[in-house]
Amino acid sequence: MTSAAPTAAPTAAPTVVLAATPAATQAVVAASARVALVGDRSADVAAHGRIPTIIRQLRARDGLAFDAYWVPTTDTERPGTLDGFDAIWLVPGSPYASEAGAVEAVRFAREARVPFLATCGGFQHAVLEFARNVCGLGHVAHAEVTPDAADLVIVPLACSLRGHEGGVRIERGSLAEWVLGVERSTERYYCSYGVSDDYLDRLRAGGLRFTGIDDDGEVRVLELADHPFFLATLFQPELAADAARVHPVIRAFATAAVSRAAARLASRRAEIPTISG
Repeated sequence: MTSAAPTAAPTAAPTVVLAATPAATQAVVAASARVALVGDRSADVAAHGRIPTIIRQLRARDGLAFDAYWVPTTDTERPGTLDGFDAIWLVPGSPYASEAGAVEAVRFAREARVPFLATCGGFQHAVLEFARNVCGLGHVAHAEVTPDAADLVIVPLACSLRGHEGGVRIERGSLAEWVLGVERSTERYYCSYGVSDDYLDRLRAGGLRFTGIDDDGEVRVLELADHPFFLATLFQPELAADAARVHPVIRAFATAAVSRAAARLASRRAEIPTISG
């Protein structure tokens, strides 16, 4: 991994096709995806420490190659910072150094249709971006950043989930179900904030799908149906108990990233003129 971002932008924005079979996966492994790890890298965030191992496992076990670049949230405030990446992963670590930068990363991924994964604090900021930019709720805020704001779309959880495990029920027919392969899973958390119930109906009306809930009915997974791959979890798949195997959420995201990279590579090859004679 490196902190330097690539400068060349893809020549096209192809639709990502998830590799659902080993054969399909093998068709895209030749391409190396460029993935932005948006967040403020810290030795104090356990999930950050797990990411290098996850990347090695994806390469060794799944044949999925991607080059990961740490991009601080203060950098993503600037237009163009995320151009050229095949996927964006908004990693845990809230409060971020720049709320605006985290929100901008979500907006870019959503509008550019770049494969997107957000975990823990990333989930919270995915909700914040959608509420502001899609639902027209420009005034809403995150309680961890501006606790005295009048309208909070992200609020303290009734019971903190820092260091806890809990069950998540997955909606049938959702991307989350396709990724996880089950209708219920047990996941690890390290957060204290979630979505305010007061805004759920407005967010759903805008097109945000909440496809995973806990045993108390609180939302834990969200996705967008009209996006190639847009998935966010309040839990941290980086902290999966099985250290020998990458969590399926991350593996599916990596597959989407490599698929986009393969399509980008194919597009560039198609542009090379054929010399006859």
